[in-house]
Amino acid sequence: MPAKILVIDDEDSMCNFMEIMLAKEGYSVATACSGNEGLQLLKENRYDLVIADLNMPDMTGIDVLKQVRSFRHDQDLIVMTAYASVDTAIEAMKHGAVDYITKPFKVDEIKLVIEKSISRKNLEKENTNLKKQLKGDNSFDNFIGTSDVVVQLKKTAGRIAVTDSTVLIRGESGTGKDLIAKAIHHHSPRCGGPFVTINCAALPENLLESELFGHKKGSFTGAIKDKDGMFKVADGGTFFLDEVGNTSVAIQVKLLRVLEEKKITPVGDTRPIDVDVRLIAATNSDLDADVKNGRFRADLFYRLNVIPIHIPPLRERKEDIELLVKHFIDRFCQKVNIPPKEITPDALEILLNYHWPGNVRELENTIERAVLLNRSATLDVSDLPEKLGRSESIAAVSDAEPGNPTLESIEKAYIHYVMAQTGGKKTKAARILGIDTSTLYRKLDRYNMKDIPGSGDDNKTDES
Repeated sequence: MPAKILVIDDEDSMCNFMEIMLAKEGYSVATACSGNEGLQLLKENRYDLVIADLNMPDMTGIDVLKQVRSFRHDQDLIVMTAYASVDTAIEAMKHGAVDYITKPFKVDEIKLVIEKSISRKNLEKENTNLKKQLKGDNSFDNFIGTSDVVVQLKKTAGRIAVTDSTVLIRGESGTGKDLIAKAIHHHSPRCGGPFVTINCAALPENLLESELFGHKKGSFTGAIKDKDGMFKVADGGTFFLDEVGNTSVAIQVKLLRVLEEKKITPVGDTRPIDVDVRLIAATNSDLDADVKNGRFRADLFYRLNVIPIHIPPLRERKEDIELLVKHFIDRFCQKVNIPPKEITPDALEILLNYHWPGNVRELENTIERAVLLNRSATLDVSDLPEKLGRSESIAAVSDAEPGNPTLESIEKAYIHYVMAQTGGKKTKAARILGIDTSTLYRKLDRYNMKDIPGSGDDNKTDES
């Protein structure tokens, strides 16, 4: 679609000339012979650019500028006049003119000025659309669910997004803590800054310290040059610190300094560096218990827990499962460019009744597998993993916990079952459970499940 330009000039000859010249350049041109007529056209239509004469009998080009700004603040306007002076140029620019042309002008000169203005306008539109798309990709709507608990969760997260307070997101692995963190960032005043994330459980302590705070050349073996830490990279934006419960006490001390003083000190350096970041931390650990047991600093916990958000496990919002299933089916069908699939009531019933220890991530992986392996237009029970329909884990719970078993006992029994089925291969078991391998190690340690074949620390033959 050609760019639309409005020319406002009290001389008919100038309007006619501009209309013919700009039409040859491929623009859609409208003209007005007075400021009032031009303003009326502007109220009825949108133009990519307005070119207005500075000296007109009914109102000046600056008057037109002032009035346009009252109802369309983003309108680009170029002023032209036969009476060039520095003062009038400054006055026009002060009121929002994007450029200034003196009469008589060369045709190539005005073509260049117009082309520059239109190109800048198109670039602004592209940037605006990209920002809208980015915000849409990271909106709270991406956290799928219509249950009361999810609706309230989104409302709370939306309200705190506009603040700059520290947030602690708590929830089991696979519940979508990263989705909420990204949405908070992209709806915050820091949305134009970087969003940096790191998983504390994925790195050993010495490497994690360097990744977080940076290091100086020669500070340790392999430090061949200075390196900025992730806090420095996140300066001006948001730092999402996932699995913060897995940090050592030494690193916790440094994190506390970041929150209290907004400063970091790279490994091997003595000079602190100022950083401006908003911290969003997340954990699937029971930090309250860790504080009592001395595994997590109480002062850091209170600093992180300024605004707590709890994401419920999928088993506590089962009314969202059907919506999630349909969402994942549509998404994976689009991903592989195949027609949308349906799911049978029997298959859906199995999904609704399953415990989902791996939460939404496990459900997502289950649907992806079903969509990719199924060759028909309908997903059925046979397309689902057998473990979803088995009852061994529940039977194990019933034997160990008669009456009403706790969620912890159910999880323990199911982990025991999966580990036994995989011969103690943790990578494979974690994949089936829908959790990180590091998370599985912690749960095995927590439940003292060292008696399962291959589940000890000396398991060197794990299957990837």
